[in-house]
Amino acid sequence: MNREIVVSVDAMGGDNAPQAIVDGLAVAHVRHPKVKFLLHGDHARLQPILLGKPALKNVAQVMHCDGVIAMDEKPSQALRRSRNTSMGRAIESVANGEAQVAISAGNTGALMAIAKVRLRTVAGLSRPAIAALWPTIRGQTVVLDVGANIDTDARQLVDFAIMGEAYARVVFGLDRPSVGLLNVGAEEMKGHDEMKAAAAALRDSGLALRFHGFVEGDDISAGTVDVVVTDGFTGNIALKAAEGTARLIGHYIRSAMQRSMFSRLGYLFAKPGFDVLRQKMDPRAVNGGVFLGLNGVVVKSHGGTDGIGFANAVELAIEMGESDFTARIADAMAHLPASFKALGTPAPEAVPAPTPEAAQ
Repeated sequence: MNREIVVSVDAMGGDNAPQAIVDGLAVAHVRHPKVKFLLHGDHARLQPILLGKPALKNVAQVMHCDGVIAMDEKPSQALRRSRNTSMGRAIESVANGEAQVAISAGNTGALMAIAKVRLRTVAGLSRPAIAALWPTIRGQTVVLDVGANIDTDARQLVDFAIMGEAYARVVFGLDRPSVGLLNVGAEEMKGHDEMKAAAAALRDSGLALRFHGFVEGDDISAGTVDVVVTDGFTGNIALKAAEGTARLIGHYIRSAMQRSMFSRLGYLFAKPGFDVLRQKMDPRAVNGGVFLGLNGVVVKSHGGTDGIGFANAVELAIEMGESDFTARIADAMAHLPASFKALGTPAPEAVPAPTPEAAQ
């Protein structure tokens, strides 16, 4: 680690906050003892938990604030009153340079809205996207968007491809990650017009981007490409379906192993193998989605995760905080061919961030 990393934490966001948040930070501290944490939230609730974790207490500073964004709160309402909330303060610490990355297990829509206003979008990008790491036969794949944008046009799909490729370079250490567009078939004539236009633009872009072409749903778990690009509607459904399938398989295995005395005996002999399977299917192992395309790094943890899952999301946040990911995105957008403007409305210029008062 070449510089001090500070992680800004929404300590009150999530179904199991603040206990699961602090538990996760304690695990992350063991893995990364030099990283420091800013915990935004209720001092009276956080301090007693920290007293039971003396090692973490030495690298964690509680920044008291009273407000909390509810999990079911509308993003517009959350944005108006974000100034004195744990989520708003966590993002503000990144905006003013106190931390390199923010993390929250709270309301996803509110987190995106506040982050977009306070951090702004990278110049040239149309919209930010949420990227998730997906377990595959080959290892892991980046999938985006998984929920930030319901409708996308060709230009936005191209933006997602550029952001996803840069993200894969950071998290996988690849020189040239492969990129595919999620479609209903691999043939060039398949899909809607925006999908076809995005594919044509990526093939003819001249960018140093290894475009594979179209991929199908089963290609995600097969690990056919390193980056799968889709709209947020499709990506979110695919993500939730995959998580549900993993739980279903786990249920089937448990039921099968309990059917008879012989199956229970067989389980005892096969337990090491089942333990490996359980670890691979555990959604906590890939917890954490990154908001790509902002002038700052924000990581979203699953709202219902426990300490182990949050620790894994913090580990991802630390990795992103150590990288030059945002600069890579900005450089890629600055060198886009002028022909990309033909894909639709040119990406808006970055606008000045509103004052904190305007964001209340």
